[in-house]
Amino acid sequence: MEKSSTKMTGRTREAPVNSSPAVAANAEGEEIEVLESTDVLPVAPEDQWKSLFDKYDPDNSGFISTERFRDLLATHGSELDPHKLEVLLALADGNADGKICYQDFVNLMSNKRSNSFRRAILQGSRQLKGCSLRDEVGLGLSQQLVRHIAYETLPREVDRKWYFDSYTYCPPPWLILTITIAEVAVFMYYGFQLDRLVLQVSSPSFLKSPLPYHPQLRTQAWRYLSYIFMHTGIEHLSLNMAMQLLVGVPLEMVHGALRIGLVYVCGVLAGSLAVSVTDMTAPVVGSSGGVYALVSAHLANVVMNWSGMKCQFKLFRMAMALVCMSVEFGRAVWLRFYPPAFPPCPNPSFVAHLGGVVVGLTLGVVVLQNYEQRLQEQSLFWIFFCVYTLFVLCTVFWNIFAYSLLDVRLPPPP
Repeated sequence: MEKSSTKMTGRTREAPVNSSPAVAANAEGEEIEVLESTDVLPVAPEDQWKSLFDKYDPDNSGFISTERFRDLLATHGSELDPHKLEVLLALADGNADGKICYQDFVNLMSNKRSNSFRRAILQGSRQLKGCSLRDEVGLGLSQQLVRHIAYETLPREVDRKWYFDSYTYCPPPWLILTITIAEVAVFMYYGFQLDRLVLQVSSPSFLKSPLPYHPQLRTQAWRYLSYIFMHTGIEHLSLNMAMQLLVGVPLEMVHGALRIGLVYVCGVLAGSLAVSVTDMTAPVVGSSGGVYALVSAHLANVVMNWSGMKCQFKLFRMAMALVCMSVEFGRAVWLRFYPPAFPPCPNPSFVAHLGGVVVGLTLGVVVLQNYEQRLQEQSLFWIFFCVYTLFVLCTVFWNIFAYSLLDVRLPPPP
């Protein structure tokens, strides 16, 4: 579900088309950025906007000057969060036409926007002033947490300010927490049932669960997703759970459950499908496909916006994330080629990790880069999504025809 907090984007040379906009430059004053808001001034009927507009247009010309618009914003400043007021005042000075028509005024106040208004925003040149969000004092514990997450995930100061003012913990980051709790619950259930917590995969009954992906049972479509709830052991679960919580929860708080869920599910599905094509005789277990999609997308976003990321110890944190990913991936490779406990069935494949990384570096990067911009209005998102859909369709046909055409000798069903 998309969170209901303020929508905005920090992209340059690109203007989203939902919600009302404001113009600003980044903290260094190098580029113009376009923001969009769903919380500008108190919502009112259009006749109230007309009355307010006429007050600043006594000649009934149909336009008000940006100077008068600036006065209007200053009058209503007490009703706005300070960071939002800062951005909207920048809008008043950024309109290259020097005036705002009635329809643009209504679009702004009612959270809509027109093409002409958007072009005016792009021609603006005012830079946001004011202190950094990091310098603010007197914040409560929850506010400090939101500020910390803003600096961990967003590369632009104006984005951080807007997010800080907008985030309300409603809804909370429920998706990643729910998935993690379910994974732990399933693991504990099978741990007691198999009487084994470490290297559960070596138990004769491990693959008899209805959850793991198995090549002999590939017609059971749910297994291409449900395999994330089975892990080869507590060591496997611990690494995945740590990365999932440390990266996934902050990303969900910023980008919402819908976006993060899309990246996660696409990574999970790409992982099992990639195994069915490249490692056709191996089963798949573990949430690494989804976890690696989130982590790789976040790391790529950090690298591409390195100068703007102001998180503490960012080089150390990135190195630790890469170490954890490498250790978990290396363990999966070792386990795959280690003599299986129950031949001829091989140990679970590691290719799902690679499928998750590819999704993260393509679809995931687009989702995280365009902070709160509507995905359906991004051309690059649709390009990657169409490529992903084509990949899914090709692998479906592969699973239907290739196994028999290639005469693959599959291990017996569990």
